[in-house]
Amino acid sequence: MTTTPPAVGTNRDALRVPGFRRLAFAWVFSNFGDSVLFLTAAIWVKQLTGSDAAAGLVFAALGLPALLAPFTGRLADRYRRRPLLIFNNLGAGVVILALLAVRGVDTVWLVYAVIFVYAISSYITAAAQSGLLRDLLDTRLLTPANGILSSIDQGLRIVSPLAGAGMLALWGMHTVVLLASACFLAAALILATLKLAETVHAKDVGETFWRSTTAGVRFMARHRLLGRALLTLGIAMGATGILNVTIFATVEQGLRSPPEFLSVLLGAQGVMAVLGGLTASLVIRRFGVRRCMIFGVALLAGGVLTTALTFLPLVLVGAAAVGTGASWMIIAFVTLRQEETPPGMQGRTAAVTQVMTNLPQVGASLLAAVLIGILPYQMLVTAMAVGCLLAVVPLLSRHARSVGDAGDGDDGDDGGTHTRVRVPHGGRVE
Repeated sequence: MTTTPPAVGTNRDALRVPGFRRLAFAWVFSNFGDSVLFLTAAIWVKQLTGSDAAAGLVFAALGLPALLAPFTGRLADRYRRRPLLIFNNLGAGVVILALLAVRGVDTVWLVYAVIFVYAISSYITAAAQSGLLRDLLDTRLLTPANGILSSIDQGLRIVSPLAGAGMLALWGMHTVVLLASACFLAAALILATLKLAETVHAKDVGETFWRSTTAGVRFMARHRLLGRALLTLGIAMGATGILNVTIFATVEQGLRSPPEFLSVLLGAQGVMAVLGGLTASLVIRRFGVRRCMIFGVALLAGGVLTTALTFLPLVLVGAAAVGTGASWMIIAFVTLRQEETPPGMQGRTAAVTQVMTNLPQVGASLLAAVLIGILPYQMLVTAMAVGCLLAVVPLLSRHARSVGDAGDGDDGDDGGTHTRVRVPHGGRVE
């Protein structure tokens, strides 16, 4: 007598797949190189110029390529993803070596140029890796696999800033650049040993460049559950963009602590984000992807609301809730997207996700930077929490509940054969 495997696998099930272990190992190197590079680069620019605005432009250069995400997503769908990832990591490792030519204020422009070009490569990596993961694993293993990759990401975001800042202080930025370059080269070498059968989207007869590039947007907008989930993600990420600005006021005005205390809150958030990635498959297996996303947004709303308080224990609990909630929300959405998207469109729907994750957050941060000089930060925090709660509304409709609970969706168009969700309610980050 045989037993049917669970609809959502466990972390151990995912790690039993040799190809995924190699992909995760490469992800450790590329992710560490990524985090140690751009975070330390901002500190470096601050040292060179003495300007907070100049340092902030590093993050602007990192975020602007999100506007090109539809084109990078199309690239990931048009070519074999494993070679694309290999050459992309090799290219990133070489491009960032141009930072070795920066000598002072007069050459700071080179930092922005390199970070902008490097950021484009990071979007290509994200789009290609999404499709590669879909080809590599059974549907039931996508949720734990995404949780593991998310935990690696969050864990390294705790460690890498400390490592980068320490190396910058002891040996200078050139050492950081060489380390990051070596990490990307190592990731490329590991990916070169990965073997799998890949899916590549064949161009439809009469398909124009623009129609092909925007196919991911149309597919997700017309999908009965993904369209609503994407709206939820965009609203929630926009609300959290306010937190990037108000958190400094929470530390200095609310907790009466020096700015350095922010690292404590970020540490609590990071640790729980790691745990959130590791537990996402358990939540989705028990409640389904739609409810996991709702739980994540609710935790996020409650967590950000505590930043309006002055009682440290509650603020720490709130930081932990933000870390867990964000992980559950993003993992659930990305898994659903991977499962519902046809193999040949994975890169383009991943690109749409990148845009909806980054641009609302950047826009909200800019708006909050203006408003915080006019309104009390507690008012902005309250508005942020309300925005997060409103984000779940699209997933609470009767239509969304029926689709999510049935584990089915609408295939939209331009995607060829529809991939049904094989999880009870859906299921997955990157």
